[in-house]
Amino acid sequence: MPGRSATRQARGLQWYKGARSRTSLGERQPTGARTVSLDKRARSFGQWLVLGSVVGGVCGVASAVFLYLLDVATDVRTRHEVLVYTLPLAGLAIGALYGRWGTPIRGGNNLVLDTVHEGDKQLPPRMAPMVLVGTVLTHLFGGSAGREGTAVQMGASLADAVAHRFRVSPATRRELLAAGIAGGFGSVFGTPIAGTVFGLEVVCVGRMSYEALVPALVAAVVGDLVTRSLGIHHTLYPTPAALPLSPQVLGKWLVFGAVVALVAVVFVEGVHLLKKRLEKTVPSLPLRMALGGAVVVALWKLVGTSDYLGLGVPTIERAFVDPTLPSSAFALKLLFTAVTLGAGFLGGEVTPLFFVGAALGNVLARVLGLPLDLAAGVGLAALFGAAANTPLALSLMAVELLGAGVLPHVVIVTVTAYLLTGQRGIYPAQRIARLKHGGPLLSRLVPLRDVESPPNATSGEQPPQAPTATREDSR
Repeated sequence: MPGRSATRQARGLQWYKGARSRTSLGERQPTGARTVSLDKRARSFGQWLVLGSVVGGVCGVASAVFLYLLDVATDVRTRHEVLVYTLPLAGLAIGALYGRWGTPIRGGNNLVLDTVHEGDKQLPPRMAPMVLVGTVLTHLFGGSAGREGTAVQMGASLADAVAHRFRVSPATRRELLAAGIAGGFGSVFGTPIAGTVFGLEVVCVGRMSYEALVPALVAAVVGDLVTRSLGIHHTLYPTPAALPLSPQVLGKWLVFGAVVALVAVVFVEGVHLLKKRLEKTVPSLPLRMALGGAVVVALWKLVGTSDYLGLGVPTIERAFVDPTLPSSAFALKLLFTAVTLGAGFLGGEVTPLFFVGAALGNVLARVLGLPLDLAAGVGLAALFGAAANTPLALSLMAVELLGAGVLPHVVIVTVTAYLLTGQRGIYPAQRIARLKHGGPLLSRLVPLRDVESPPNATSGEQPPQAPTATREDSR
């Protein structure tokens, strides 16, 4: 739009001339003013070092306890698979627990994101212990779920407790919430840089707020250090060899990205649809979870393997090296996870989507003639990056987990898949400021749940219609 562009350029030029005139010809800023400014910046930096370290410390301890209990639960279930038969009973118990005491925290990650934007009530302190117990029980009895949702909710609720304890301003509280997300995510996966960017990127689709950059970085780094210092060891994935980018390879990655986008859409829409249908037909949460648990048990017996229960890390590792991995592995894990989360069990989506993405990459490597380990690694990161609308964070996560050899391939695929998924994601409370395919800024930050996605949103065409209500009305 030439007129708008010209206006912006004129304003920028006017600001530049004004700034130059104020600092040129010896009219320097007074020494006292510079001293005050430096002192203010130093105090602000010191505040973020202290608060970020406190948030990172509590996130690191919480992640260490969570990962330890998760390992114990997985080991017990692996040695006593008869426990899987009791998943429906576990669903009844977890559902009753949440029905009695968990109503204020039922929103999960979406409650966290709404709180970041709207800053209403404090996140309930019970969120951290309840989501930890619920997730560990889900894994103990065989539910297919991840851990990032738990880490994000624990990190955010603990960060909010810190914010209220120190009585910080509303703006500082929002930044500490982002730091809590970063600290939880970075410490639970051992990827502090990806955690930092995730804490900034997940809040608003296509726009990052750098006000929280320092506390998020401090919290993620400190959280990771604390978790590792407590004896937690993260999964080590193979390091793919570098592959030169050529026009032929680029074309293959674009096809790869389109397939990843399709699978991401199937997962996102499938989980949301299943949740809505079950909530409508089975209003009782305990019964809903019991029904979902029964379906998971039936699927487990039908496929005849335990590979699709829990996190599924052994199969993720296998996807990097085994060309005989069943082609249906990605679809089966997607189904197990959609049923588990759709029924209301606790956990996250990252590790199951790592499984789905790596297994899908294994298949596409054989079809497209790409290196098996590289394709598995790219798929691992790209699928969650597209589903969560966090392409930058997951590209960095791939580098932290797999090494720099995944560049630039993982960025190409993740960004392609992110664009082709349309205005949707696993977190309906994410805000969006501009539609993915471009266009003007929306009049307000719109939650994804309030944006109408057309049926052919995977093509990235036909813009959705955003509502025109005020920001305060979006929930």
